[in-house]
Amino acid sequence: MKKFYTTLLATIWFLVLLLSIYWVHVIYFKVNVLLYSAIVDCVMAVIGAIFIQLKWRRFSIFNNFEKFQLAIIWLFGGFIFAISVPTVIDRSLSIYILEKIQQRGGGIQLENFEEVFTKEYTKEHRLMDVRLTEQLESGTIEIENGCIKLTTRGNIIATFSRFFRENFLPKQRLLMGNYSDVLTDPFRSSEKDSDYKCH
Repeated sequence: MKKFYTTLLATIWFLVLLLSIYWVHVIYFKVNVLLYSAIVDCVMAVIGAIFIQLKWRRFSIFNNFEKFQLAIIWLFGGFIFAISVPTVIDRSLSIYILEKIQQRGGGIQLENFEEVFTKEYTKEHRLMDVRLTEQLESGTIEIENGCIKLTTRGNIIATFSRFFRENFLPKQRLLMGNYSDVLTDPFRSSEKDSDYKCH
């Protein structure tokens, strides 16, 4: 029971450390990609928590393997936080919809909802700037002479995602009252001719 309470207390310390480091990072430092910075914050919090382990006598009840397990649990917990909280709030279209409905007084007419995305969402969230920055920082695209090009890494990821989409996404997915496989191949009905290709 003593180990349980010590683990609980140490985990609370880790969470306090993680949230403190994250808050200081986003308030006082430059952030290139939110997900990556949150993961760095997580690693820093784990290192800080390990340092506390080494200095705190109460941790002597744990053997080295148990301490290592605890550090791995904290690491995974921090990754879950990085992906599930700041990144979801920053990127999620579903969260945006809720915030936009709230901003508009609690309701938006369904027939006008498409305008919210075409005229407001991309502008308010600087969607293209954010996504292009993320891809540049990830090394999946490069911009040369005004042309956005896939890198080798980007091409591999795009190939994998298309394969996964076509073979492992739901073939009968509920979309506004109807079941459809349209999202397994969203390019199926897109325009074939375009004047924005790079030559």
